[in-house]
Amino acid sequence: MPYEKPPLKPAEISLIKEWIAQGAKFPADEKVVRGRRTSDHWAFQPLQAKAAPAVKNEGWVRSPIDRFILSRLESRSLSPSPPASPETLIRRIYFDLIGLPPTPKEIREFAADTSPENYEKIIDRLLASPRYGERWGRHWLDVARYADSNGLDENIAYIQAWRYRDWVIDSFNRDKPYDEFLRAQIAGDLLQDPDPQGDYEDKVATGFLSIGPKMLAEDDGRKMELDIVDEQVDTVGRVFMGLTLGCARCHHHKFDPVSTEDYYSMASIFKSTRTMENFKVVAVWHEYELPTGEQRQLQAELEGHQRTLDARRKRAEEEAESAHRKKPGPYLRGAWELLRFAPPVPEKPAEAVAAGIPPAELPGRGILVEMEKFQRKEKDLVI
Repeated sequence: MPYEKPPLKPAEISLIKEWIAQGAKFPADEKVVRGRRTSDHWAFQPLQAKAAPAVKNEGWVRSPIDRFILSRLESRSLSPSPPASPETLIRRIYFDLIGLPPTPKEIREFAADTSPENYEKIIDRLLASPRYGERWGRHWLDVARYADSNGLDENIAYIQAWRYRDWVIDSFNRDKPYDEFLRAQIAGDLLQDPDPQGDYEDKVATGFLSIGPKMLAEDDGRKMELDIVDEQVDTVGRVFMGLTLGCARCHHHKFDPVSTEDYYSMASIFKSTRTMENFKVVAVWHEYELPTGEQRQLQAELEGHQRTLDARRKRAEEEAESAHRKKPGPYLRGAWELLRFAPPVPEKPAEAVAAGIPPAELPGRGILVEMEKFQRKEKDLVI
């Protein structure tokens, strides 16, 4: 330092020493890629296989992971804690895997079972429990900002959000591979699973993009659309990459290696995603009707049954029509003949005279009289 300046304070000297010990790196020395600094932070380094360290207390090691734990303890002259009692151990297992305490009976049974596979049996049983997915799926739902409403101005309920929640829980319970778990949430609607149930689940998984806070009463529809895209980009970065991509909406990220070009490249993907039905005040999000595979199968069976009934009804109508054409009944034939050839109305039919019908009523009774005669003549015909 120049001699004419006041001497450095001890704290300043200590800070310079620490900087030198770290390599005395200066911003100008760092490489710049596409307008941003690259970082030597461990999170941006490629994965490398590392051999398990040697330890002194080999008898304590049960898995390679134990070596890393024990190595750190021994480097600080520490020793592992003694094994937990059966009562303590089973409570730890229950709270860790399903978030619930064991019953007194389960504690007694675990403590009484001294077989080597006792621990593995209870682990397997709890992993197979539906409570496991409910316990651990909750952590993912917290990261994915799950909620039953949009949470901002209008705070309207996501009435279909429970489908995504249940899909997450079921994915944990079925031990869905992480790459499939990730892919379905970002692009499940593009996977086109040939199995109806699988296709339903993939589309439900995209609820990850639809939920979250939304300003539905924004007067500027264009801004509302881009704010929703920004929220999706930022959420994907935080959840799947551990990065705050949202900062690059306005400028190159100051700390993470993310440029504005990176941000808008990803934003263009979600710009093409139909999240909302419209961007008018109050905006409405887009929803699909998504019957489950079981519901689709039932619908197909019902439609097939309906087609069978329609065909049977059509055949029955054709058979009835054909039968009537071959041998019509007396009433149908009589009505048809009267419509085609109206019978003359006699002035004083013998039947009318015998019945004492006044002559003034004969015109109105003539058709009825002729109809009765026709019926007597055709009484042998039946339908």
